[in-house]
Order: sequence, then C-alpha cells, then structure tokens
Amino acid sequence: MPEFELHFSPLSTEENATFKLLELPLELVSLVESSLEKSETIDLTDPQSLVIKGDPTEDAVLCTRNKTYSIRAVNLSNTLLVALDFADDAVVIRDQVNEILELAPAVPKISKLVALLRGREYDETNEDDDEEDTDDSTRYTYTQARQDIQASDAELDQCLKQKRILIIKDELRPISLPYLNTILELILTVLISDSLPHSACPIEKLTSALAGEHGVSPTVSRQILKWLGSISSDRAKWKMDVVEVVKELGLGILREYPRSAPEPVGKEAFLDRWKERVGDTFVEKVELKLLAGNFLETNSGIRQLESLTYFPASALPTDPAARFSDLFLTRTKWKVDDMTPFLSDIAVNNKERDKLLLKYCRAVNEAGVVSYTARAQYNG
Repeated sequence: MPEFELHFSPLSTEENATFKLLELPLELVSLVESSLEKSETIDLTDPQSLVIKGDPTEDAVLCTRNKTYSIRAVNLSNTLLVALDFADDAVVIRDQVNEILELAPAVPKISKLVALLRGREYDETNEDDDEEDTDDSTRYTYTQARQDIQASDAELDQCLKQKRILIIKDELRPISLPYLNTILELILTVLISDSLPHSACPIEKLTSALAGEHGVSPTVSRQILKWLGSISSDRAKWKMDVVEVVKELGLGILREYPRSAPEPVGKEAFLDRWKERVGDTFVEKVELKLLAGNFLETNSGIRQLESLTYFPASALPTDPAARFSDLFLTRTKWKVDDMTPFLSDIAVNNKERDKLLLKYCRAVNEAGVVSYTARAQYNG
C-alpha cells in the first residue's frame, strides 16, 4: 500500500471553511458530464452553465437553463479533508469539511419580480412608449431580472407569460388586464371581420389591422399572440390557443366580482356572459374548470343559487404556512378538488403538494367525501 506524508497548507487557516461540497442529483451529473465532453473550459455565458442566485437577504438557489434547485446544508457524521496532491509522496491538506450542500427541485421565487413591477402597468395610454427613448430610473429590465430573480431563464420566461408581463425595449411592464381583454376582443373581431383563420392566421395582417384600426402597438400585439398561441417557424403565421384565449376572457369577467364586491355573480349569469364574449365559434370551449384556482363558488339565498367571486391563487402568499392560513381564514373546510388548484404554484409536483397537505391540513371523511380542515397549529 502506498504511503504519503500529510502536511497542512500554510493557507489552511486562511481558507478554513471556504471549500464546499455540492451533491448533484443525477440529472445535474448528466448535465455537467455532457458539458465537459463538449469543452474543457466552463463558459459562464453558456445557458447550460450552473448559476447560483440570491442576494444577502435570500436563501441561495442553483439554476440550470430550465430548473431551479434549493440549496440545503446537511451535517456530516465524519469530517472530510480537502487535500491537494503536492508531490508523489506528499499530500497537502487545505481544509476540513463538516457538511455538504444538498440540492432539491424548488418552485422559482417570482414574488420579488411582481413586487418590483408593481405600479408599472402598461395600458392604452402607453402605446407610444415603445417608440420613444426614455431615461427613467424606475425602469426594471429583463436583463436585471435574469440576474436578480431566483428562477432559471426558462422559468422566468414562463413567468412573464403567465403573469402577462411585456418586454418593451428590454423594460418589463405588466399589461393592464382590462386592456389585455380589450385587445383579445379586438383580435376576435379582426379574425371574423377579415375572415382570417384562427389556426393559421397571417401575423402581419392581424397586427397591422390592430395597429391601423385600433392603435395597438405591434410590439405589444406580437407578444400577446405568443402568449396565447404558437408562432410558425417562419414567424409568418399564428395558431391560436383557443383554450387560453377563452380562459383569459373568462377571467376578465370574473375580475369584475372580487370578494369586496357588493354581491357575487350568479354562476349561470356568469357563464352566459362568458359565452357571449367568446362568440359562437368558441362557445363550446367555455367550461368553469378552466378558471380553477381563480374563484370561490358558494350557495346562497333561499333557493341555494350558486354564485362566484374572484379569488386568484396568484394573490395569495407564496410561503406555504401563510398560504394555508389564508385559505382556512377564507373557508374552515375545503373539498379536495376545490383546494388543490390553489397549491399548484407553491409545489413543484404532486408529491410535494401532498406533503404540504399532510403538514398543514387534517383530512376529514364524511360519507365518502374527503375534505380538509386546518391543523390545530402550523409548524412553519
């Protein structure tokens, strides 16, 4: 058996606790190995690179091109030595490691972005903004978001789509939701009046009509088309995502009935308005389940009429304990199918969602119907 002399590096005191061991999940091992096969050097501009994000007030996360991982320190039962092979017969010890860093898939932390963009909504009064140069210190850009927001690039782009956030000359601007609904109605009007097929609509013709007849900037309309459909490889045709358009129009009506409203909207009256807004061509796509996670349904009055109020999951806290607290302040008992849509944005998968339900809820089975009530106390 070979023998080595052990030496402590003169830098070992200065470098104490500076080395960290990171345990990679199998999918990241494959990513690293494939990158090393392509190049002997690491290119930080390569979207395959691993990036750690977080300011001093945040728990750090690690991001790949399309996924976010939480980083958790786990103590080791045995100390590991970080050593450098100094010579054929000597090993230099640089540091001692008493913990490793574990990675676990995590929900991207988007709430910070929403807060940064509050009050920056874009509506019809801003239609000239993309044509003028502005020197506004309050601008928050896509470039800044890629650096600051704890999400992968793919998750950030998906967030911009879901939150309806425009990119205007690199600046991020949430579109006013009433204005978005107005534009969607105009799109349907143009499709019908100009006999344009919604499955293969000429983009240039549609955006020109929206700009010339209704003053909608092509920069804005093209992004909306991308949110609510797919663009052909030659960027010439748009295929409408009918379900997404129908859903957004339904949400537009639902937002008129927040919980603070004098009274909710009757379920049947709401469905009738929704069908009228989407038109005869798409009326068969109108289904209340499209809006799951955005409303509360109640029975009220002597005739037990079903009514709806706007209650979006996106407005609830992202911290799980606070999320469940708000849900149970709203209702003391939740049916399984009613609650789960309000958890999809705080759990990476169904397994993690079930863990949250087990931690914060108590299941009650009444005549074969399972409901959730709050546990006596939350363990944050």
